[in-house]
Amino acid sequence: MSTFLRQATTAARAVSRSLSSTAVARKDLVQDLYLRELKAYKPTPVAKDAHVGNVKQYTLPPAPKAPALPADLAGELTAYDAAEPTAAEVTKPTSTSSEETITGADAYLSFLEQDLPKEEDHH
Repeated sequence: MSTFLRQATTAARAVSRSLSSTAVARKDLVQDLYLRELKAYKPTPVAKDAHVGNVKQYTLPPAPKAPALPADLAGELTAYDAAEPTAAEVTKPTSTSSEETITGADAYLSFLEQDLPKEEDHH
């Protein structure tokens, strides 16, 4: 029985050696090259004035000035109250249709209160 165990042990060692030797032979060369280049990479240092020309200098906007009150505020307010409002020129639309032109608020309200003409349903 001991001879059988010895042979099994030596066979197991031989198999493990053959597996380990094939594992070494099957290294991934591309991965090794990639890792070697990655470890050897040294980034170029950035110059301290590299931002010049790419970034604008920040300047604070000018401080706003307080508005100046007129010396005669009461006089200007009375002049404003006395002034007549100017009416903009109203151009009357020219319509060629048979619709009536409504002028004034009372005419508009009476127009809204009118009954709508009944239309016949067309099928």
